[in-house]
Amino acid sequence: MPRYINITLESRGVTCRARLLDDEAPRTAKAVWDSLPLSGQVFHGKYARNEIYNLVPAFAPQEPGAENTTVTPIPGDVCYFTFSANDLQTPSHGYGGGEEGPNDLKTIVDLAVFYGRNNILLNGDTGWVPGNVFATIEEGLEEIAAACHDIWMGGARGETLTYSRAE
Repeated sequence: MPRYINITLESRGVTCRARLLDDEAPRTAKAVWDSLPLSGQVFHGKYARNEIYNLVPAFAPQEPGAENTTVTPIPGDVCYFTFSANDLQTPSHGYGGGEEGPNDLKTIVDLAVFYGRNNILLNGDTGWVPGNVFATIEEGLEEIAAACHDIWMGGARGETLTYSRAE
């Protein structure tokens, strides 16, 4: 039986529903499911284009490793990335200037929603950044995409991105 998660932009009051890809990314889907709910400050992607994400402390008892990876996510893909704090401390990332950021964490998980086309996971500082596609948005993509565009144009400050189990 398929499992679903809700992805919510709290201040904007927008939620979409995504199906976990248990067959394609079983370790990642299980790690995320077992750790829900997860919330954090939302950020809009700088390199990948049409992406919002949050950064949370590592939560899996064992890192899932690479599975169902992509460097060209499509609209509706929900991805999992793992970084060390050092990976995100380069000046181009912009964390650490008195803003909320991951610098005090040892291992950081990036949970990302891709809402538009023409994404490429290529970072000028580090190169290719493959992500595990662990879910796909099946309901509410248009609404979440509009809210994501508003984050891009209006700002992310004060907005929380939450992942939770769907009924």
